[in-house]
Amino acid sequence: MTDRSVDVTDGDLFRPLLVLSAPIVASQVLQVAYNLADTFWVGRLGADAVAALSYAWAIVFLMVSVGGGLTVAGTVLVSQHKGSGDFRHSHHVAGQTVSFVTLIALAFAVLGYVAAPTLLALVGATPGTDPHTFATDYTRVIFLGVVFMFWFFIFDALLRGWGDTRTSLYLMAGSVALNVVLDPFLVLGFADNPLFAWVGLEGMGTQLYTLTGFEGYGVTGAAVATVVARFFPAAIGMYLLLSGGVGLSPEPRDFVPELATVRRILDVGAPIGAEQGLRAGGVAAMTAVIALAGDDAVAAYGIVNRLASLLFLPALGFARGTETVVGQNLGAGQPDRARRAVYLASATVAGGFLVLVALAYPFAEAITGAFLPPGETASSTVVEYGAAYVRIAGPAYVFLGVFQVTLGGFRGSGSTRTAMLLSVQELWVFRIPLSFVFLTVLGWGVVGVWWAVAVSFVASALTTGAWFLRGTWTDGIVDPEELDAPGEMDVAD
Repeated sequence: MTDRSVDVTDGDLFRPLLVLSAPIVASQVLQVAYNLADTFWVGRLGADAVAALSYAWAIVFLMVSVGGGLTVAGTVLVSQHKGSGDFRHSHHVAGQTVSFVTLIALAFAVLGYVAAPTLLALVGATPGTDPHTFATDYTRVIFLGVVFMFWFFIFDALLRGWGDTRTSLYLMAGSVALNVVLDPFLVLGFADNPLFAWVGLEGMGTQLYTLTGFEGYGVTGAAVATVVARFFPAAIGMYLLLSGGVGLSPEPRDFVPELATVRRILDVGAPIGAEQGLRAGGVAAMTAVIALAGDDAVAAYGIVNRLASLLFLPALGFARGTETVVGQNLGAGQPDRARRAVYLASATVAGGFLVLVALAYPFAEAITGAFLPPGETASSTVVEYGAAYVRIAGPAYVFLGVFQVTLGGFRGSGSTRTAMLLSVQELWVFRIPLSFVFLTVLGWGVVGVWWAVAVSFVASALTTGAWFLRGTWTDGIVDPEELDAPGEMDVAD
């Protein structure tokens, strides 16, 4: 392996920003492929199974968001140390981040497995029903493999801060391909699997079933496929990091937790983890609010959430690319260049979203209906609800894109508390309260929730943009001198 990091502190800015962000966007789209593949094949089992996946995802997203938020501290610290020329501290931070976040992942695994039934009940899944049972089994399997998920998140975050976004993309592509291959068989088994008919191999499913007797694991099968597919990129990523084959090369002593470094990781990462946790908690709360409208509404919400990921995750990808560009340029003492990166990324995302929304708008019903069994698509309430979301909330995703990129600028500067407060407002100040009022008080039903989503995106983009224009966010630079030298290392290395 070679160092694939991109230089973003000199010369033209737009091209390196695209080169850095494009693999992240592609990785985020591949991440959507995980969710869409799960939803598509679980959808063959019916609306109860899709609702179960929606309930489960509210809990899984909470866990992933908190852990993923902590890894962003690695991105910020590695990028700013590299920008300032302090490579040795970048390596040290990498080792410390791996050790600390792994311990957090192990704690999450135990807590999530034990508390899954209770947590699912809190987000609206009625105990004793099929959705609750299916969701419990799915969630517990995911928590058993949570360490593998976190290892890849760590690897991705550290390399992103170093300026290498392509290596993670290659690993993600292999992982998604494996998940797509495993999903149909682990969910449906062999006997009644429509995949064989689609590829012109009718009868093979019956033959395989006769040989194996395998009927699939249902909703749980999607979780098994995800855990297996996550294991391989996580293991390869940790090997590359430990071997020093990707530019970052932490030494063995860097993995021994040191209080000063862990404190700095928490200082930068805790607000991001809290932000992501509050957002994920908000998603769970949204699920509970929508559950007031019934399981059909929850099923539709699960489908549109995965469709919306096609927009949200690329925006998040550009935001993460912006984090690295801003971090390295502020570390190099170039705040104007950092600010220009945010403007360029925002304009690129907004333009792209306008095109995607315009293309999806005329096909709202067809897109939503693709995630339900053929017999349920013709007059399904789920399809009606999902199509309404595309038409009402879809255009507001242009504002969501600008909102996410601007937050990336704040995080890259080290202003993670500001990013946390501005991010949390979208769900807890606007979306959730308005959703509850529109759904229950005004009696608009689940369509009222879709209007609340649209309003929240627009309002949050306006408030965050106004704060960004104040210019004080560049004061949040992480000072490398504040980090105690790790052990007896030569920080001039």
